[in-house]
Amino acid sequence: MKTSQETAANTFSGYPVLVLLLAAMVLAVMALLRLGGGGGGFAVFTLIAMIVLWVFLIAGFYMLQPNNAAVITLFGSYRGTDRTNGLRWIWPWMGRHKISARAHNIHSEKVKINDLRGNPIDIACNVVWRVQDTAQAVFDVDDYKEFTNIQIEAGLRTVGARHPYDDMGEEDETTLRGSADVINAELQAELNDRLKVAGIVVDEAGLTHLAYASEIAGAMLRRQQAEAVIAARAKLVMGAVSMVEMALDKLKADNIVDLTPDQRADMVANLMVVLCGDRDAQPVVNTGKG
Repeated sequence: MKTSQETAANTFSGYPVLVLLLAAMVLAVMALLRLGGGGGGFAVFTLIAMIVLWVFLIAGFYMLQPNNAAVITLFGSYRGTDRTNGLRWIWPWMGRHKISARAHNIHSEKVKINDLRGNPIDIACNVVWRVQDTAQAVFDVDDYKEFTNIQIEAGLRTVGARHPYDDMGEEDETTLRGSADVINAELQAELNDRLKVAGIVVDEAGLTHLAYASEIAGAMLRRQQAEAVIAARAKLVMGAVSMVEMALDKLKADNIVDLTPDQRADMVANLMVVLCGDRDAQPVVNTGKG
């Protein structure tokens, strides 16, 4: 397919033409008054000519607001794009198609996809896009807005399927939940690649919703809770071992008590129970009796 490319159109400012239009109206009124006063054929000719000129001129007017453009055609052939703001004028037999070059904001619907590990997830995104090349937007796709909406969903599915939802205990892995900046940049690049054929550029893209699908949400929540408990227990054990080692070294360095290997083993076991237990310790005091 031949790719279109935007070029500047040859159009005119509408204000000088507006002055000419007002002059034609004045001449038409004068001819009408002269005709009413018994003027001859010249007055009739002038009146008809001014009416034709007035219709001809007014048919070529159009107005462009900031960040709007007009695609100009001549019998179906592209003749450039006018991006000049204000009152504009072209020859009446030339066509014009107005198109917005402003930023558009789309919040996609939630879609269900499978992540890299095959887990079903619900995902949605927000995309800010605008028309960069008006010729491509008008001539290279049938409906650039519908095309954009479809490609946003397709790009979201593609990026979501490339990565797992979370790291599942693996470090340095790009995940949908834990690598937001990376995922957003990848989504923007994916959409720009898909939409360049329509002359669309994506200025910003990011995930706005991310969750496990309802059918596995409960199981995944229990898995996350179990992982959190395991991580907390591991950290607690490492801290307890460090504290026991510190206590034994301190007792030995200060010559407070000389422990036999069996006593050291009992002390380590008791300290580990106290430090790692879920409940408060219930000490047994040795009174020396019995």
